[in-house]
Amino acid sequence: MLEELKKRVYEANMQLPKHGLVTFTWGNVSEIDRETGYFAIKPSGVDYDKLRPEDMVIVDLNGDKIEGEYNPSSDTATHAELYRAFLNIGGIVHTHSPWATSWAQAGRGIPCYGTTHADYMYGEIPCVRNLTQEEIDSGYEKNTGVLIADFFKDKDYEAVPAVLCKNHGPFTWGKDGIDAVHNAVVLEEVAKMAVHTEAINPNVKPAPRELQDKHYYRKHGANAYYGQGK
Repeated sequence: MLEELKKRVYEANMQLPKHGLVTFTWGNVSEIDRETGYFAIKPSGVDYDKLRPEDMVIVDLNGDKIEGEYNPSSDTATHAELYRAFLNIGGIVHTHSPWATSWAQAGRGIPCYGTTHADYMYGEIPCVRNLTQEEIDSGYEKNTGVLIADFFKDKDYEAVPAVLCKNHGPFTWGKDGIDAVHNAVVLEEVAKMAVHTEAINPNVKPAPRELQDKHYYRKHGANAYYGQGK
């Protein structure tokens, strides 16, 4: 079971450079097995072109290493907090992809300017606040996860499977590692489109709510009809 989990997480991680979401080692993917409570994650600081499936590290929800030669990603504690808080997710991605990270560094959420965004994420993609000095000193990675989880406490984390951490970068999630990567690719594309949109029209407003609703719910709602169905 764990070997299959490591293989899936390896394959998901390899999608990040394929889609231009990482430079050097600036990113990671994890996926959880909810039965055991263990998740697999990329090892810290290992080049993507040197990764093998067996290099993925298995950890528990306390961040303790269960299996693996390497140390797990330095973001492991953030992933663990999100898995504890978001019980319906199975995979998480963190990158420093340039367009989404630019919005994070600007401290701005990404408005929904069109139907490409609305097809995948409901409304603005939020940017959460900076951690305080105390939060940084007492457990930076863990408190990053706590901050994100607290922000979404009264929100639908499945309708908006992405967040920007101010002055840091994006996290996305999904039903498994590959789905979380898919959302990271979408996030990067809509972040880029939003920059171009504001450059063309600095006075642009978000797309009308009725149009956003139509595109989101035709794909994700109770009566969704996008695609081929079952």
